[in-house]
Amino acid sequence: MDYETNIDLFKQQQKTLGDANGFIEETLSGQRIVKAFSQEEKVIEHFKAKNEQVRTTSFWAQTYSGFIPKLMNVLNNLSFAVIAFIGGMLALQENSAITVGIIVIFAEYSRQFTRPLNDLANQFNTLLSAVAGAERVFEVLDEKEEVDRKQTSTLHEIRGDVTFKDVDFSYGDESKTISKVSFDVKAGEMVALVGPTGAGKTTIINLLSRFYEPKSGEILLDGTPISNYKREELRKEMGFVLQDSFLFQATIRENIRYGRLNATDDEVEEAARKANAYSFIKQLPDGFDTMLDQEGSGISQGQKQLLSISRAILVNPSILILDEATSNIDTITEMKIQEALRRLMKGRTSFVIAHRLNTIQEADHILVLQEGEIVEQGSHEELIQKGGLYSSMNEKGSDS
Repeated sequence: MDYETNIDLFKQQQKTLGDANGFIEETLSGQRIVKAFSQEEKVIEHFKAKNEQVRTTSFWAQTYSGFIPKLMNVLNNLSFAVIAFIGGMLALQENSAITVGIIVIFAEYSRQFTRPLNDLANQFNTLLSAVAGAERVFEVLDEKEEVDRKQTSTLHEIRGDVTFKDVDFSYGDESKTISKVSFDVKAGEMVALVGPTGAGKTTIINLLSRFYEPKSGEILLDGTPISNYKREELRKEMGFVLQDSFLFQATIRENIRYGRLNATDDEVEEAARKANAYSFIKQLPDGFDTMLDQEGSGISQGQKQLLSISRAILVNPSILILDEATSNIDTITEMKIQEALRRLMKGRTSFVIAHRLNTIQEADHILVLQEGEIVEQGSHEELIQKGGLYSSMNEKGSDS
């Protein structure tokens, strides 16, 4: 038994405990799905298995660490017995300088010397648990941060011209996610990205917003490489309306204002009007001061989208990014959302990830991606006349 063995046991204990807590959180968040598919018994079985793993690793970790204080107590008692025996033998000798008082003092000094070691041994399990937990914390802290290189350009008024030049990208050392992607977008144009799942549509958006950096090639904004801009400044010029609208556990007013924290109440309400969200908000019990549940579970998916659009309108972005903002929405709500999106996109460079092709027929430019490459590009009419992949997708009416 050594320190490495003990620390490995506590690392395993922390890992199994983290897995169990993650499983519990996941189950509670998805309890409706669990109930809907009657998977309660299976969830309980999984929990019992994970709980047993925690129990087993904790048992051995505590057993090994608990052995140390007991060993120290044995050694202390043994040392006391040795001192008492040898001291007693010396004290019994004639003309010995060793007295009973000296033996008592020496034994007490020995206890005083070993007391800090005993205290440390008694806290050994706590110390090992803290070290194992700290390693998991430092794994997060040691992750590389987004670092901007020395800036050479400052964002002022953005026109919205975007250029991709032979951009390559891959996640890790895997095969390329996108390869030699090149296209030009003029300010105010609407660009649609279509293609099968995994074709690289979302990757292009992530590169444009600098959540990732290209492996090679260059991305220009108004003729300047976006790597010359600070990420924070660049993203302030972008508005996002995503497929899964995330809302915070806060009031509707605070959720809309998240787009621009210094916005006034009047500006928040005006943004809601432009997004066709004002009428449904006013019908709520507390209007704009209505408190939303976690992730906005108190309102419908379509209403969440309208609030997301309100938030983007409040930002007043130069570049707009839409990730299938009308998916899984009823027809009436979709009409409201489309009307709000048309207002939002007017005069702005817009990138739309489209799954339903009927929503992007008015796009100025359509990029068709397949296996990370642009295989077709042009307007809706041009691509239909080519009779290629886009035409085939359009005929089938399939979701890409």
